[in-house]
Amino acid sequence: MIGFRQADPRYPFIWSDPSQPAARWHGDGEGPAHYFADTPDGAWAELLRHEEIYDPADVATVRRALWAVDLGDEPAKAVTLQPAVVTGGRDTYWACQAHARRLRARGAKRLVAPSAALLPGEAAGREVVDAIERPAKPRDGRVFVIFGDPVGLVGWKAVDQGWPPTGLLERVNRIANRPIANRLTVS
Repeated sequence: MIGFRQADPRYPFIWSDPSQPAARWHGDGEGPAHYFADTPDGAWAELLRHEEIYDPADVATVRRALWAVDLGDEPAKAVTLQPAVVTGGRDTYWACQAHARRLRARGAKRLVAPSAALLPGEAAGREVVDAIERPAKPRDGRVFVIFGDPVGLVGWKAVDQGWPPTGLLERVNRIANRPIANRLTVS
């Protein structure tokens, strides 16, 4: 399975030690935990949400690497929390971290969860039908979390210094309820 991850182009695409700051599925000192989206848009949306980027002008200043990573075939344990918790703001991290701790205590080394960064149905790609490109059938995004030593994860840098695609900002499940700045209106 291939997962996608954006990262600062100056550094490796995954953490290699437990000093990683806490995030949704791991607390301080519980790393490394490697987070991957199931689509490139999901990886970019994670950045936009985490950095609370709302203005399209700010998106244009982003310079990140986008990686395609072979996650292998080991199965991931599905999380079983309420959608509002799994996709909630930072105030829900404690519940996600506690759930992940319980799953890891039972032997889980990988988790799969709904994407908190993409709105429902927004992980759809594009398809070509009769030589016309159009949106593919809506689907929900997923995030894979791999705990521990990153040995065996192989990545390919698909983008060296890029930015999220146009239009993605409106598909991000934002942490704060702030409007997107400079939204264009069509009359």
